Amino acid sequence: MFVGPIFFREAAITPRRRSFFLSRLLYPLSLFFFMYTAWLLVAGTGAQTIRNVGDMAQFGAVLLKLLAPIQLALLSFMAAIQATSSIAIEKDRNTLLLLLLTRLNNSELVLGRLCGSLLTSLVNLALALPIFLAVILFGGTGIAQIVWIFVVTLLAILLSGSWGALVGFWREKSFQALAMALMGLVTWIAVWEFIGGSGLDFNGVSADRWSVWFSPLRAVMAATDPMVGHNYRETLLPFCVVNLSGLVLLNAIAIWRVRVWNSGRDLRPTTEADSGGVTIWGAEHDLNLEKQLGPEQKVLKETANPTTGSVARRPSRDVWSNPVLWREMRTWAYGRRILLIRAVYWTISLAVLAATAFLVANKMALIADPTSTIYLPTIMKLAMPFLFVSLMIVNALGVTSITSERDGKSLDLLLVTDLTPKEILFGKLLGVMFVTLDSIVFPLLFCGLMFASGLITLENLLFILVGLIVLNVFSAMLGIHCGRSFPTSRPAILASLGTQFFLFLGTVTCMLLLVSFAGNVDSQLAAFLTFIVGGGIGLFWVLGSHNPSAAMFTASILMPIGMFHAMTSLLLRQYMFVFLDVVVIFSFAVVAMVVPALTEFSYSTGSPRGFDDE
Repeated sequence: MFVGPIFFREAAITPRRRSFFLSRLLYPLSLFFFMYTAWLLVAGTGAQTIRNVGDMAQFGAVLLKLLAPIQLALLSFMAAIQATSSIAIEKDRNTLLLLLLTRLNNSELVLGRLCGSLLTSLVNLALALPIFLAVILFGGTGIAQIVWIFVVTLLAILLSGSWGALVGFWREKSFQALAMALMGLVTWIAVWEFIGGSGLDFNGVSADRWSVWFSPLRAVMAATDPMVGHNYRETLLPFCVVNLSGLVLLNAIAIWRVRVWNSGRDLRPTTEADSGGVTIWGAEHDLNLEKQLGPEQKVLKETANPTTGSVARRPSRDVWSNPVLWREMRTWAYGRRILLIRAVYWTISLAVLAATAFLVANKMALIADPTSTIYLPTIMKLAMPFLFVSLMIVNALGVTSITSERDGKSLDLLLVTDLTPKEILFGKLLGVMFVTLDSIVFPLLFCGLMFASGLITLENLLFILVGLIVLNVFSAMLGIHCGRSFPTSRPAILASLGTQFFLFLGTVTCMLLLVSFAGNVDSQLAAFLTFIVGGGIGLFWVLGSHNPSAAMFTASILMPIGMFHAMTSLLLRQYMFVFLDVVVIFSFAVVAMVVPALTEFSYSTGSPRGFDDE
């Protein structure tokens, strides 16, 4: 078979993992409780009343419009992260080179790893089908809508996984691959959302139609249209053609270039005879560097050169009192190609700032899409993906700063030195904040531009700036906490990025439910109680199962409650309460993760490999 033995191994091992059983249980239950909560908001709290069949049908139609994009976002994100992380971990462990030395051809390597990493997402998609079919019982929806929703979601999962696999084979470090995968996905969606809302025409075709052809989010929303059975030829069939073409192109590039990108040139040791006794920067650079250093900063390295017998003269480097922080800030700890990640992020940031200035100049920033059932200003369609990507980049570097050390077999050596837990923790934390400084500063500049344009007041600007700083510290510490708690890299990366994503998606979901169904937001706590309790238990299982503590349990319970109260306060325009909820609760969560790390070396350094390791 063209997928090869890698896929068959994953297909045999994946069903034996506890995480696979948990995902099969939790995902359909989450969809069911989402539908149950929406029903309570409509009929169980007195906010609205179901009077006739028409009201029931309207509820079913709105529920489908909420379920479809949430499922698309969740499964597409997990497909991309699982595909990227599975390949990046192989690189960190230097096992990908061993696979390249076997008789596996390129297609078996690429497609086998891709299909194996998508098993969980595809199984969850199949398990969601009965939940979506149950929505038909409310009325207002039909079987054609369900079929097209699942076709669009399936193609989006395959395309997202293919993009993640391509980036995983291309980039040399885990952080580089994860950051590029996230930026690529979110940027693609944001660009077509911006184009679709522009109202322009291209070659006689409206921008909205173009966005449906290229954007999975727009396509899945088009699939929820009751008339999709009649107009699918103009909307969804072109999307399928474009999506399949992109799928073939991404996998073809990965198959063609996989051995070129992973040739192992960086692993071959170089000798002075190979390099002529100079560094990669050249003899002139080395001579100038040596002139700038004093005699006390130079060292003679007595090396036995078999050809000339000469003595190589190399300058030494001063290391700070905290060598962990020195390595993070003064060396290429995450590879030199991280400059490409920064260049891409700078391009995205400048484009967002330019788009914001354009919307303000044309007085379009606060205009919402008239076809949408939910009021969402155009400026928010730019701000939400941009802030999400920035926080995810900080989180990705936080978790990979630990997992890369473990996979490189250097974490054990680090823990047996005379470094204190404080030096290791703050060295990593400050190093992550320094490397991702771009992702912290540009969102602050974006908020400053909104203030200068008159979109927010000075008070709200201060609230947002302090809140963003707290969220960035939380994102970095969440990554470090998951990296040090889980014994292997793959569950650590999935737990860290998944927790960050679920907090963001849960916040957006609660807001959509409140806006779509609720009448009085002050009386909806009972309807959301299932989500709050389930979210708290899930957070404690991820954050505190390996290092349980009373503080971590309290933080896990408070975060869902605080986010719900923040959303209701935001809808009531009580911005002070939003600020206090975010700052107090997430600061407490940071302290709950920091304090145990300061008292002991509680870093998981791996365990005998088994089916539950990954």
